[in-house]
Amino acid sequence: MDLAYIPSPSRGVLNLGPIPLRAYAFCIIIGVVVAVWLGSKRWVARGGGRHTVGDIAVWAVPFGLVGGRLYHVVTDNQLYFGEGKHPIDALKIWEGGLGIWGAIALGAVGAWIGARRRGVPLPAYADAIAPGIALAQACGRWGNWFNQELYGRETTLPWGLKIDKTLPDGTVVQGVYHPTFLYESIWCVLVAVLVIWADRRFTLGHGRAFALYVAAYTLGRFWTEWLRIDEAHRFFGLRLNDWTAILVFVGAIVAFVLSAKLRPGREDPDAIDPQATRERAETEAAAEEAEQPRDTAPAAPAQEAGDDSVKLSKDSEKPS
Repeated sequence: MDLAYIPSPSRGVLNLGPIPLRAYAFCIIIGVVVAVWLGSKRWVARGGGRHTVGDIAVWAVPFGLVGGRLYHVVTDNQLYFGEGKHPIDALKIWEGGLGIWGAIALGAVGAWIGARRRGVPLPAYADAIAPGIALAQACGRWGNWFNQELYGRETTLPWGLKIDKTLPDGTVVQGVYHPTFLYESIWCVLVAVLVIWADRRFTLGHGRAFALYVAAYTLGRFWTEWLRIDEAHRFFGLRLNDWTAILVFVGAIVAFVLSAKLRPGREDPDAIDPQATRERAETEAAAEEAEQPRDTAPAAPAQEAGDDSVKLSKDSEKPS
């Protein structure tokens, strides 16, 4: 008998009349808001404009959602295609299924488009937004909790996750499993803290903060992926996402080292956001103009009028 465990929500959808409010979607939205908020604060601290991160996110977020879904559908195509499957289910993103690898890859394409439109160097933008992305992932993982999905092996640990659901094929799943969603959520928070600390301590620039985020995340993802028991393609005994994590980790380390050798230091604050630089220049010019002393015109007419009144007064005192 399990004395303690983490309960799963009885449902992940709240129907507001004909409108379904899905917890999975809210977790993603909260993650996006957190990422943009923190990214904006870090971008402004680097010398950028307040609205730049949000403007670029308008491009990055939709691309990221499409990329994440594409990766999931391609790598788990057996869930949607084949005998007895319904391909239209591949479009039901609200039921879960976003691959972070595809989300980051295609989201970077959207960010590149938005950055080019603003004249912003993508590596500097990526460094500013990196901890926010990690926190967004931490929020998004709670959507898996509401959907009762992506859990790990069975466990007797007191923080095990209680699962009680029926799969689409009618299979009933009941038991206590490793809460891999919680493990990864906590790990992502730690990754965000690590990147923020390292960025302040070593003044990371030219994409190195983002590379550190990628490398740190993939370490934790490898472990949580190893615990998961959901259906997945395997190669040489490892799940596909484990191999992806290994390759991405190596790529992030190589990118970090090359960036440190080729472009040490951090970008010039006046070179990362042209629009913000122009706005600061205009503000400083207006402030200097306001501080300059203004010339005052002499009050000669008033003095002359006073002299005339004195003269008339003296004339009136003369005997006639």
